[in-house]
Amino acid sequence: MLGPAFAVIAYLVGSISFAEIIARRAGIDIRAAGSNNPGATNIGRVVGKREGRRVLALDVLKGVIPAAIASFLLDPMWLAVTGFCGVLGHCYPIWHGLRGGKGAATAAGVLVVLVPPAGLCAAITYLALRKLTRRASVGSLMGAVVGGVVASLLTRFHTLPFELVLMAWGIALLVFLRHHDNLARLIAGTEPPS
Repeated sequence: MLGPAFAVIAYLVGSISFAEIIARRAGIDIRAAGSNNPGATNIGRVVGKREGRRVLALDVLKGVIPAAIASFLLDPMWLAVTGFCGVLGHCYPIWHGLRGGKGAATAAGVLVVLVPPAGLCAAITYLALRKLTRRASVGSLMGAVVGGVVASLLTRFHTLPFELVLMAWGIALLVFLRHHDNLARLIAGTEPPS
């Protein structure tokens, strides 16, 4: 029973929208401002860079805390489900009408705990490409792919359970689904800098 309980808890924790909470405190409806996305990048644009960094840190922690606790108690299958559910909650939060953020920060938190080499490589990729391209979406998308690739390489060398590889690619798929508008703009060359 622990596995399903942790998966549900991770989803519910992931469903907390710190972007909406911080924007409301500033008197702003984040869904009607900037890109309308309740995420750290939009908060940084609309509310302020400091608040954007705060949302980023809190979104990462939404992935870190449930995954870290679960890593001591669950088998690889339920660990993978729990990690995936944390990101799913961020992307499709029950508390906010299933309209959430894009998942990259929470995904990084999950990966850093459950597959540290993949999480670190994903985070480095995000930071480098965001700085190089001045577009958070490019960093997020490529970071998700790098996370999946590194996890796949680790399982090839028998150092990672296959369930966690599936989790990494499932998370990457979620990140891509949530970035569909960004992908269209990137292809059209109209994605604004962040």
